[in-house]
Amino acid sequence: MAFVPKVLDDAALKALGIGAGDVVRVIEKTVLEVADGRLKTTPKSVLQPGDGRYMMTTLASGDTAGVTVVKAVTVCPDNPGRGLPSITGAIMVLDAFTGECLALMDAEWITGVRTAGLSAVAAKHMADPASRVMGFVGAGVQARSHLDLFMQLFPLERVLVSGRGQANIDALCAFAAEKGLESEVVEASDTLAADIVVTSIPITYSGDPFLDARAMKPNGLAIVTDAAKPWPPEGRSGFNTVIVDDVAQESGMPEPVVPVERISGDLTALVSGKATLGSGPRAFMFRGIAAGDYALAAHVWTMCLDRSS
Repeated sequence: MAFVPKVLDDAALKALGIGAGDVVRVIEKTVLEVADGRLKTTPKSVLQPGDGRYMMTTLASGDTAGVTVVKAVTVCPDNPGRGLPSITGAIMVLDAFTGECLALMDAEWITGVRTAGLSAVAAKHMADPASRVMGFVGAGVQARSHLDLFMQLFPLERVLVSGRGQANIDALCAFAAEKGLESEVVEASDTLAADIVVTSIPITYSGDPFLDARAMKPNGLAIVTDAAKPWPPEGRSGFNTVIVDDVAQESGMPEPVVPVERISGDLTALVSGKATLGSGPRAFMFRGIAAGDYALAAHVWTMCLDRSS
């Protein structure tokens, strides 16, 4: 009889209790598997129909965990008005050797955690370990995911919040208060006074950019999850070091976040100690890579196997 795949919704994934340390560990491990050829990945594919939606897929396959992971996600800006999350999709886990479908998973939780996890892996190597103030430009799902993870890794005391939606701003500040952190709502430019700044405005943003890296703290780190939409090209010159998630993937983009010759390395080089980090403000600019989705989905599948044995 054919194997019946498991179906894991976001509630079930959250209930597994995967902590910040595990997220960083499995993503670092997976990035190194890419470096030594044990994990094969493709660049993410993207479709933008022109009506505000943003669709993407990732694909990765590895022999260590013995699975292939395929993710399809759509960012739908109008979804909150429909009572739905703005990021929706699914992840399919297949047997790497037989192709059988082993599990179907909701994509919202894994996407949020893997994005924050990629950021955390970069911050582990790029940020001041004594960082106490974190700034957010954009107060939605990604802001909360990043705060939830980073507060477990850095001695945070205070957050600076800038956003357009009051409900999201209030929710992020309330979450910070629950965790014992002070919060202050500020103008976007004022977030640059933080030790670590996360920008996560909608990827479909079409207004003028409004942040200048030249105003950042000398040892500040910017985590840029939104294709650098809020950072004008001339302002990005203030970043002395720019790390991306995948140099080859970024080089193939119609509009790289910075000129390719300004990229200091990617996540694989950073984790393996091959990237050169200069002094002054730094940035991790990334679009998401298949290795991040693979890391969390494969880890979840392994946990399910362990618990059922």
